[in-house]
Amino acid sequence: MNELLIRGATVYDGTGKPGRIADVAVKDGRIAAPGSARKTLDAGGLALMPGIVDIHTHYDAQVTWDAKLSPSPALGVTTAILGNCGFGIAPCPQALRETILRNLSVVEGMDVEALLAGTRWDFETFPQYLDALERIHPYANVGVLAGHSTIRSAVMGEDASSRKVPTPEELNTMQNAVREALRVGAAGFASSFSPNHSGWGGRPMPSTICEDAELRAMVEPLKEAGRGIFVVAAGSKATPEYLEQMAADTGRPMFMVTVLTMYTDQAPGRAMTYYERCSEALQRGHEVYIHANCQPLSFDFTLREPYPFMALDAFDRVKRAKPEALPSIYADPVFRQQFRESLRNPKPGVLFSGDWSKVEIDGVPLPQLTAGKDALDYFCDLPPDTQMIAKLFQNDDAGVAPLLRHEAGVIALSDAGAHLIYFCDAGFGLHFLAHWVRGNGTFTLEEGVRRLTSDPARKYRIPERGEIRIGAFADLLLFDPAAVGLSNLRRVQDMPGGGARMIREPLGVHGVWVNGVQVHDGRDYCALARGPGRVLREFGR
Repeated sequence: MNELLIRGATVYDGTGKPGRIADVAVKDGRIAAPGSARKTLDAGGLALMPGIVDIHTHYDAQVTWDAKLSPSPALGVTTAILGNCGFGIAPCPQALRETILRNLSVVEGMDVEALLAGTRWDFETFPQYLDALERIHPYANVGVLAGHSTIRSAVMGEDASSRKVPTPEELNTMQNAVREALRVGAAGFASSFSPNHSGWGGRPMPSTICEDAELRAMVEPLKEAGRGIFVVAAGSKATPEYLEQMAADTGRPMFMVTVLTMYTDQAPGRAMTYYERCSEALQRGHEVYIHANCQPLSFDFTLREPYPFMALDAFDRVKRAKPEALPSIYADPVFRQQFRESLRNPKPGVLFSGDWSKVEIDGVPLPQLTAGKDALDYFCDLPPDTQMIAKLFQNDDAGVAPLLRHEAGVIALSDAGAHLIYFCDAGFGLHFLAHWVRGNGTFTLEEGVRRLTSDPARKYRIPERGEIRIGAFADLLLFDPAAVGLSNLRRVQDMPGGGARMIREPLGVHGVWVNGVQVHDGRDYCALARGPGRVLREFGR
């Protein structure tokens, strides 16, 4: 007998086929042939799809205190990949725990006190971390990438952010750490060259200073294992051509993450050139893909925590400064001149490059508030706690739609678990269904579902996820296509140590199941003795 029978929903199976009204049964955590069941759910008028696969999250620390991985399962996500950009928390010798967390707090916009108070350390090595996740019993399935910066820190210690070249012995130890991670079930390997990625005290994140020979040595274990993907926060260095050569050398899929592949009206044609170059690599048989962001990339910030500006050279002083020193820095004419110089010659891939009309206070662009005063001077004179928003990339539907439709893209980049001080993009899938499917018709519902489910699962080699078919794992999302979407942002104070974060809630969702167990009913999480999510350790070739 089946445990559950969902009757009468319009089923979108994740393959791109048109929806059809059908019954879907669940037995032993998998999709089964319809028949008698202990529980029957009438889903007439609703749509049923596979759970959303989120390949770009940063729940590495949060999952140790929050088995729910809130808010992702509430927002339809049933599988999450951790360790993106190479910023995980394993391996981590005990003496480096605080260093790892402080770096993570800056580079991913997290509350450092919440990280220090909440992270539960019952592991040091990567294998021990995966074992710890299994003891946690998360509400969603999780896969973990071995992280370059984390491994570099574990091996090189405090030198990891300052010494470009490891010793031969250190490099060999780092390679072995990747081999060990792949052996026990890592989804692949992640790194970063991004100029926006700085750690505690303004120090660069370790991988961003490494030389080419080191990175190539670190991806060699992927070739040896014949499995695993590589994903990099690319900056300007890891071009499509650079990654194609690595794909040719290793035989493994390559994924890039960079604002250079996002639409901006300052350079309206630039992003598409990246997609086309990746497409040419695909045509040559080399898998090079782009994490495509389906949401506007915006940042809430203040002068105390000016994340969108941190990659500018002038802000090196700000990154190193104590809070009480910031007003004098912003008032310093030398700083302001350096700020102007940084904007005249911005490094490729920086978030803010000088268009002040993209910076708003209470919805009003900065140039409209200055009363003829220079925008940079006005900005630096603001009270340090003035709340601003920078609307920087992916803000024009006409420019973004061709990128999202492109074969070289994979819908991703929620950054779930990160930047909680500024925003919450964990609901990227519900936004995609509401905006890009129902809202402007860029995608049909069947194609939209495919792009959120089987497409990322296939490209990341995640087996038996992302489709509704007999024998596949029963990761399911039941929703109303006419109402699905997201609430407005809401600030909640539920982090360890009383820290605050931004969250969104689902609209039009009627249920989320992970491996056949309901984890959310559309209003709240289900009370479970243990989460049904699995730690994914088997990935296809």
